Amino acid sequence: MDTLPLKGSREAAAEGNNYITAYQTVMKKSNGHSTGSGEGDHPLAPHSKLSYAAATTSLTAATDDEDMIDITPRSSPGELIVGAGGYRRETATESDTERDFAPSQRTIHHHQHQHVPTHSAFGDPMDGALSFYGSSDVQDDIPGIGQYEDFHTIDWQRDIARDRMRHRYIVKKRQDSFWDLIKGAIDAGSGWLCVLLVGIAAGCVAGMVDIGASWMSDLKHGICPTAFWFNREQCCYPAKQSVFEEGNCSTWKTWPEILGLSRTGTGPYIISYIWYILWALLFASLSASLVRMFAPYACGSGIPEIKTILSGFIIRGYLGKWTLLIKSVGLMLSVSAGLTLGKEGPMVHIASCIGNIFSHLFPKYGRNEAKKREILSAASAAGVSVAFGAPIGGVLFSLEEVSYYFPLKTLWRSFFCALIAAFVLRSLTPFGNEHSVLFFVEYNKPWIFFELIPFVFLGIMGGVIGTFFIKANLWWCRYRKFSKLGQYPVSEVLFVTLVTGVICYPNPFTRMNMNELIFLLVSKCSSGDLTNPLCDYKRMNISTGTSFIEVTEPGPGVYRSIWLLVLTFILKLALTIFTFGIKVPSGLFIPSLLLGAIMGRIVGIGVEQFAYSYPNIWFFTGECADSNLITPGLYAVVGAAAVLGGVTRMTVSLVVIMFELTGGVRYIVPLMAAAMASKWVGDALGRQGIYDAHIALNGYPFLDSKEEFAHTTLAADVMQPKRNETLNVITQDSMTVDDVENLLKETEHNGYPVVVSRENQYLVGFVLRRDLNLAIGNAKRLIEGINSNSIVLFTSTTPTQNLGPSPLKLKKILDMAPITVTDQTPMETVVDMFRKLGLRQTLVTHNGRLLGVITKKDVLRHVKQMDNEDPNTVLFN
Repeated sequence: MDTLPLKGSREAAAEGNNYITAYQTVMKKSNGHSTGSGEGDHPLAPHSKLSYAAATTSLTAATDDEDMIDITPRSSPGELIVGAGGYRRETATESDTERDFAPSQRTIHHHQHQHVPTHSAFGDPMDGALSFYGSSDVQDDIPGIGQYEDFHTIDWQRDIARDRMRHRYIVKKRQDSFWDLIKGAIDAGSGWLCVLLVGIAAGCVAGMVDIGASWMSDLKHGICPTAFWFNREQCCYPAKQSVFEEGNCSTWKTWPEILGLSRTGTGPYIISYIWYILWALLFASLSASLVRMFAPYACGSGIPEIKTILSGFIIRGYLGKWTLLIKSVGLMLSVSAGLTLGKEGPMVHIASCIGNIFSHLFPKYGRNEAKKREILSAASAAGVSVAFGAPIGGVLFSLEEVSYYFPLKTLWRSFFCALIAAFVLRSLTPFGNEHSVLFFVEYNKPWIFFELIPFVFLGIMGGVIGTFFIKANLWWCRYRKFSKLGQYPVSEVLFVTLVTGVICYPNPFTRMNMNELIFLLVSKCSSGDLTNPLCDYKRMNISTGTSFIEVTEPGPGVYRSIWLLVLTFILKLALTIFTFGIKVPSGLFIPSLLLGAIMGRIVGIGVEQFAYSYPNIWFFTGECADSNLITPGLYAVVGAAAVLGGVTRMTVSLVVIMFELTGGVRYIVPLMAAAMASKWVGDALGRQGIYDAHIALNGYPFLDSKEEFAHTTLAADVMQPKRNETLNVITQDSMTVDDVENLLKETEHNGYPVVVSRENQYLVGFVLRRDLNLAIGNAKRLIEGINSNSIVLFTSTTPTQNLGPSPLKLKKILDMAPITVTDQTPMETVVDMFRKLGLRQTLVTHNGRLLGVITKKDVLRHVKQMDNEDPNTVLFN
């Protein structure tokens, strides 16, 4: 046994409870020689048969500082820091979690009693007083080690193991002092505190967006002279006057009235038309210009990128402070411009930005990408909660549609975050409870069994319309991406806004706010309702032989409204296809709900008239005892769910969101029937929902856990490089700094396998490109004697005859337990490993010898190739 202490360890005696010594001992491994028998017994092979008993602890101290090289920067002369592996014993097969914390600093603590802890077979990293990555007092050995480059995938296993080690260390430290107990309690509650802050902030931002968008939307039509900061509803609210017909609200003044003209007539109409378009162009140009100049990531919905980020992908700046600010302001402007878009999808992005910002207040989450995604999952639930006033639906949306890794504690925190956000938003709304449910339905009539047929029909139509929309929108987005049109984003926004304003103003249904129109479509017609043209019914009593029942016959206003609604449906569908994807914040939920509500209301009126014309058919017998049983507003609700399900392919969360939106709990079964029919038809016509389709269009490395891989290929068919090609590797003790730097310059791989030698390619471990660059650069700056001819060592031993410059020991950045598979492993197993373990890459071996590497990008390209799609569409790793 040889003992090789780390520099600085000799100055401190480990006098601690559960701490043995400051010296690290290692097995002296020979270069290329086996201690056992046979090829598989090489000490550096992954399946080495070294006995754990041989890896005992030595208490012998080294006496020569020259045997030790420390590349850790000292923050102060009095600070004692132990490098990688300090305060632990190293067995021949090191614990994966021990290596995960190699980049962390280990700080010496003084205690009064010695104690030799018991080791498990896999090593116990708690042998020493360690400051682990993610704790509040941590400093990285080398700044940036363990971080990730932009547009790269995180290593879930490494980050989760790192957090478990940090947690075990904190639990162990609780026994030392009362202050450590307090710090442990703060750490345990930091997750709840973080989601509390996220929920409060998300509710506040959503309230400001709602109030601002409502005021600016009404500004296109007129202003409230008594209080210009009031929107039309607030201006008319004291008198309880309707907002559907502007003439019914005397306190609200249109722009022709402000200019001294009357409210009606040809002249005022033209002036109103012009003002409407000018305001829309102003709002849209401001939104597009802000996005282009300050935060390009603030455009679009954001949900495809949030899904990709939650699956473990890094997009720097996408959840930053500027994105949050510009997305919030731009969303108010783009909604106010009258474009065919909603604010629900962007609210998920805004809430995720808030979650990312607040996570940096807590090192447990800010410094660990895997843990940070737990906060982001809760934040996305809060986004849906404040967008729809649907906290339960928000949690289910995060679980079903957005999140990739969703442990049970994240479910609880998401529920809490969504609850807080909804409560704060309700406190901020001017009308209190009246707006806690977005499209509240006032009817509670039971539905009859016969109506399941039109409900399922609506579901089928929703799947067809959703698939048509996805394919058409993808075609247009692909054209925009690869044509000159993509070079003029602001001009495209202004053109779409101009066309939208010109064709939407003449139709009263397209002119009004989409939320107001959806509310009209799902509402029940009352006998005295004269402002809603959909309620122009003639009411009469007819005899059924023994009693009289009230029935309604549609008047001319209903038929005129149906034609206007058909025209509205066509216009809104076409405009949504061209609007979703332009460079302003834009959501898809409200336009989808509107399309479905229009379709459902028209079908509902048809079914209602069928029941009116043929009341004595057997499936109506006994059902229409008191009055009309058919409620057209219910069909609008079901149709809205059907189209939204066809576009997004949501099921459970969709149903919950819809009954939270409307308050119609007794209509869950019709909603479920429509949602399932919509998903079945949509999946039959096209596999992907709109968000997955945009993920594929942008080339993000998203490996969908819901899809199955059913092909019979092997790991050897997918690995890089192919057979007979050169594999770029780093040897454990024979390459110089210059050799390693040349390899980094000549290749662009994200990491490199480390092997014993080029002739004897037994696997030693895996080192990341970023860590190599940082470690070499840091060593050149801070360590004397390190130059281009220094040998780079990934072993614990120093060559016996080293006549050249001092070697550079980089074992601390080496992952000595990379995930490996054999070349005969079925790709079905490999794909499952990438999905369920969240891998960045896996190494392919044959009889212990390295053959190649499979990255997440290789897996995605292979999946596309097997599905007869273009594998080159996967752009990132």
